[in-house]
Amino acid sequence: MAISPDDIATALRQQIEGFQAQAEQANVGHVLEVSDGVARLSGLSHAMAGELLAFPNDVTGMALNLEEDTVGAVILGDYLQIQEGDEVRTTARVAEVPVGPELLGRVVNAIGEPVDGKGPIDAARSDVIEKVAPGVALRQNVDTPVQTGLKAIDSMTPIGRGQRELIIGDRQIGKTAIALDTIINQRGGDLICIYCAVGQKESAVAQVVATLQEAGALEHTIVVSASASEPAALQFMAPFAACTMGEYFRDNGQDALVIYDDLTKHAWAYRQVSLVLRRPPGREAYPGDVFYLHSRLLERAARMSDDLGGGSLTALPLIETQEGDVTTYIPTNVISITDGQIYLEADLFNAGVRPAINPGISVSRVGGDAQIRAMKSVAGGLRLDLSQYRDVAAFAQFASDLDRATRNQLERGQRVTELLKQRQFTPMPVEEQVCVIFAGTQGLADDVPVADVDRFEQEMLAYLRDLHAGLLERVRSSGDLGDDGEADLRRAIEDFKANVFGAGAAAAG
Repeated sequence: MAISPDDIATALRQQIEGFQAQAEQANVGHVLEVSDGVARLSGLSHAMAGELLAFPNDVTGMALNLEEDTVGAVILGDYLQIQEGDEVRTTARVAEVPVGPELLGRVVNAIGEPVDGKGPIDAARSDVIEKVAPGVALRQNVDTPVQTGLKAIDSMTPIGRGQRELIIGDRQIGKTAIALDTIINQRGGDLICIYCAVGQKESAVAQVVATLQEAGALEHTIVVSASASEPAALQFMAPFAACTMGEYFRDNGQDALVIYDDLTKHAWAYRQVSLVLRRPPGREAYPGDVFYLHSRLLERAARMSDDLGGGSLTALPLIETQEGDVTTYIPTNVISITDGQIYLEADLFNAGVRPAINPGISVSRVGGDAQIRAMKSVAGGLRLDLSQYRDVAAFAQFASDLDRATRNQLERGQRVTELLKQRQFTPMPVEEQVCVIFAGTQGLADDVPVADVDRFEQEMLAYLRDLHAGLLERVRSSGDLGDDGEADLRRAIEDFKANVFGAGAAAAG
């Protein structure tokens, strides 16, 4: 059937009449220069701070410097594909990452893209990486513990949900091990974990993921990786992205824990970006706002009020020191921002005390509020006693004759130190920790040879699990020991020493 010219004209007229032109407004600029992952741009008069910019070849950037005539932007991808004169456009979007339970069990990069080879992540929501921290009126007191499973921490420097506790020490003395033990101890619990690796070797991140996988802890964990081989801009963004992922759970009434490993390398990355952007350098060549960099990140950790769901975000930042010096720029900055610090000492580590926590300068400013009542009652003076023991032990090396009280203090200090040692990746339930600390502080292990303290601990816990499970269950469920419970626990340990441990030692002899 032939189509008449009138039909064609009518159809075109209808199309033209129904056409609604939508004006598109784009803020367009050009690349003036690009080098070392940073571009200087002209023409973007309406760019926002932190706004995402669209470069050719699907490369994305982020505006950081808004100057009078130019914009300084960091490239979040392969900057070698960008040439001088290339066109660049604003996107009206600030940097954001996907959030939600879909990320659990996955390894993602600083912009939320999966890097574990398990396929795409179908997250229903995304959120901006930079936010204002909750105000004072929106928070409530930190009084619920984060059980790390480590006797030395849960007894002396307890961590509460919503707290910011710094883990500080030299390299290779167990900072990451403490963080991983804490994640592993949350198996089967209600605390969601986010582990953020900044500037680490990719092999080290793969080892962390494998450790969590073997321990069955990856299913409640998100790993955010910005390895040493990635651009400094992504290393700078990674902790903020991890914090946003944790805030999703906090704002939905859940509890989350975010670990920044570590903020020293984060500060290095920010220094590198700032210097290439030609920001004025200050002390140690860091930009003047490096304190604000970490304060605006760590202040987002909070326990929200019940009106806002009562969720919490706990932060465990790690800082690497050089030769144990905590007085340098970045360590002192982060110490002043956080609610306490766990200080790991190389001398203790080399002496076989692991975790190598120095009880003298380790502190939690939340204190006993973040302990169950049973732990508070048995570990009240433990940190002070251990600090005094270390002082006396140092003095005793030069003394030939010691009085009885000093000898007793040395004997007990040695045994308590042994009881606080713990193997890596073997977190202990809090009710068993209470029993071990009770045995040490009440002098029930004073007559055990130092070499046998570890065996004493293992056999005592096995004995209590078999014959006094009700006592352990009472501590687990109520969080309290009480006078009757203390008496029952003392009798149980004395029975164990007399009938099991002592009998076994006699038979061996």
